[in-house]
Amino acid sequence: MAWKSVVDHRNGFGKQGGAPAHKAIETQDFLRNNCPDVITVDPHWRNPTGEWPPNSPDLNPLDYSVWSILEEKACQKPHPNVESLKKAWKEITLETLVKIVDNFPKRLKACIDAKGGHFE
Repeated sequence: MAWKSVVDHRNGFGKQGGAPAHKAIETQDFLRNNCPDVITVDPHWRNPTGEWPPNSPDLNPLDYSVWSILEEKACQKPHPNVESLKKAWKEITLETLVKIVDNFPKRLKACIDAKGGHFE
């Protein structure tokens, strides 16, 4: 499997979304067998075998951080066209995005402490 070689050599983590390919039983089995620290998702609502909260904006960097930054930048003035609006996205620095990602383990711990409930 080509993906396995990527997993074996990575020094980080990734978050799966709710895409059907991410939730497939085969995908979850592969991750359990090849990534010892994986937090699995439910393959289906009738088969709640996963550990990841099913819909958690508190654990989605776009929801808990990026959209508010983008909204603040994009809504400061009216935009005459889409290209003008795209500039707001380009103004988010790599340093900002790295800080958001680095904050993720802290947010995950807060979610665990809240037993999967909402937290700030």
